[in-house]
Amino acid sequence: MPERTEDDTTRAVAHLPGLDIAIEHRRSAGNDAEQISIHLQAMPSFEAFGRYLEAANPFAFWMKAAQLAWQPWLDATRSLATPDPGQTLPKAPQE
Repeated sequence: MPERTEDDTTRAVAHLPGLDIAIEHRRSAGNDAEQISIHLQAMPSFEAFGRYLEAANPFAFWMKAAQLAWQPWLDATRSLATPDPGQTLPKAPQE
């Protein structure tokens, strides 16, 4: 929930895993201009995250991303292709 201060500054803060976000909105003294500030703080730092991405294997990353994207479809086709254990095949007509 945004909070207001005595100098008519509105501040909203969000805490996400590894990232803090603060947004401030204020008017100038003459009420003829507005200022919006957005502050981001990452833990670990953005630099450390960049080093992690540089060291990571991009092929492994894309393989994992593709696996996550296709997994629901593969599970659905697997469940359709596997026969129900309680179901039996129809018997051939006897001559």
